[in-house]
Amino acid sequence: MPFTIRDIALALGAEAEGDLPLEVLRASEPQSAGPQDLALAMDPRYADGIAKGQARAAMLWPGADWRGMGLKAAIFAPRGRLAMSGLTRMLDPGPDIVPGIHPMPVIHGSTQIGEGAAIGPFVTIGAGVVIGPNARIASHVSIAEGARIGADALILQGARIGARVKIGDRFICQPGAVIGADGFSFVTPEKSGVEEIRQTLGQREEILAQSWTRIHSLGAVTIGDDVEVGANAPIDRGTIRDTVIGSGTKLDNLVHVGHNVQVGRDCLLCGQVGIAGSSPIGDRVVLAGQCGVNDNVFVGDDVICGGGTKIFTNAPAGRVLLGYPAVKMETHLEMQKALRRLPRLAARVAEMEKVIAPSSDRD
Repeated sequence: MPFTIRDIALALGAEAEGDLPLEVLRASEPQSAGPQDLALAMDPRYADGIAKGQARAAMLWPGADWRGMGLKAAIFAPRGRLAMSGLTRMLDPGPDIVPGIHPMPVIHGSTQIGEGAAIGPFVTIGAGVVIGPNARIASHVSIAEGARIGADALILQGARIGARVKIGDRFICQPGAVIGADGFSFVTPEKSGVEEIRQTLGQREEILAQSWTRIHSLGAVTIGDDVEVGANAPIDRGTIRDTVIGSGTKLDNLVHVGHNVQVGRDCLLCGQVGIAGSSPIGDRVVLAGQCGVNDNVFVGDDVICGGGTKIFTNAPAGRVLLGYPAVKMETHLEMQKALRRLPRLAARVAEMEKVIAPSSDRD
């Protein structure tokens, strides 16, 4: 579907100059842009690429000399990545899910399906499920009994929604996510070796043969509005209370949220983050890739953790953390600087020993 430069600028609330009725079909990197593409060069570093491509229009930084670049029109984006959000939303056709109910799902007779919902083939929906208006459910999705899906949801291929899960409006779920599987919770008849070493910090008196007994998951998962869950991301249901994901929170692919975890609003959990059971996570928390949070510790509001950080103790609100174990980012950087100085320090000590040792022998 073509869009004029005027259409795009109005949708983004941005300024535009030149041939505003000019139409474009796609967005493109500058060097590979064709005549019907909108070249994206919101930073001067990418300006050279425009001459290598064939774009007639581009999205540029404010004040850019678009005429000097040989363009016929330009849109000016003061904040490039924010403009990218609006532009990609306009140009994204979305998944091809045919409106209405496909002839080949298995839907329990008690299911309530809202007006305008679309349900693809091989979908399985259990008893008492409620699906909101304009929800779109792609092929091979399963939704277990008692689940509730809000309006305008998009659940993609092969996702699994467990029993009694409650999901808000405008939910986006990528393929293969599993929401509401049992939590990983087991106990031994006597004190386990794990319990012992957590108390002693590593000391064990006696090693016993032990077997694990399951603690069943009686809770579910509650998800707020405007939440996104990445591909193959599992969210375990709670043991007694629900596991909770707050409104506006985004989970990347392969993020694992354990049982009883309470994640706040507008958090960003990047790829392969793992949050162990019963840990409360505050609002607007950012956990970069492969961060880990120990069970039963809290992470305060507005905490930001760099990639690979491992949190074993409570993280106060507003803290910026890095490392294993997690420390303040500035502390971690000083530790790394000191570590890099160790070889030179060792060499200096060795030279000092050469001087000191002979005099010690004479004494």
